[in-house]
Amino acid sequence: MTPLFGSVRVGTFACEQGLAERGYEAVAGVDEAGRGPLAGPVVAGAVILPVDCRYDQFKDSKKLSPQVREKLFFVLQDMGIPVGVGIASPAEIDLINILQASLLAMKRAVLALSCQPDYILVDGKFKVPMGLPQQALVKGESKSASIAAASIIAKVSRDRLMLQYHQQFPEYHFDRHKGYPTALHRRIIKQIGPCEIHRQTFKGVREFIAGAGKT
Repeated sequence: MTPLFGSVRVGTFACEQGLAERGYEAVAGVDEAGRGPLAGPVVAGAVILPVDCRYDQFKDSKKLSPQVREKLFFVLQDMGIPVGVGIASPAEIDLINILQASLLAMKRAVLALSCQPDYILVDGKFKVPMGLPQQALVKGESKSASIAAASIIAKVSRDRLMLQYHQQFPEYHFDRHKGYPTALHRRIIKQIGPCEIHRQTFKGVREFIAGAGKT
């Protein structure tokens, strides 16, 4: 396969530019948020950035403050470009494991795009299980503006879902930790046990399910 990166291209839109030169008109970046938490879904984003956009404003969501992520989330929506969100539930995570659930969420995000891409750039080591030309990029959020934009969509969408879950289960304080294994979250699970959105197969949860370890 011809390398996507060339020595004459620089910046986080080099990959997309190279693909455009090869005839791919709709390149989607795909990323997920929420592989590490003990509770809640894994959420994926997919974004097709136009070639004339200000791509440099889109950076890895983990390196942005919540306020900047929210601002860029609205920027992406206001651009009128194809943006898709895909979700895999805690039950699906427990059923097929977190890796497969992440890939499923990314597939759903791509399918949710209003315009289907002819190429996808995927964050990580694994490709999305669908018959589209694609490239997996380790640390893709720092290499591709499209993946970075998708990471923003995924992170903001998931955080908003966890705030909704906080209203349903206020005793777990999902508004503070978004389901991640913080000391606070671990202490609450130990004290009152997991709720229905906890990932029952995850260490840190499964030990505290009623009847765990009993024969």
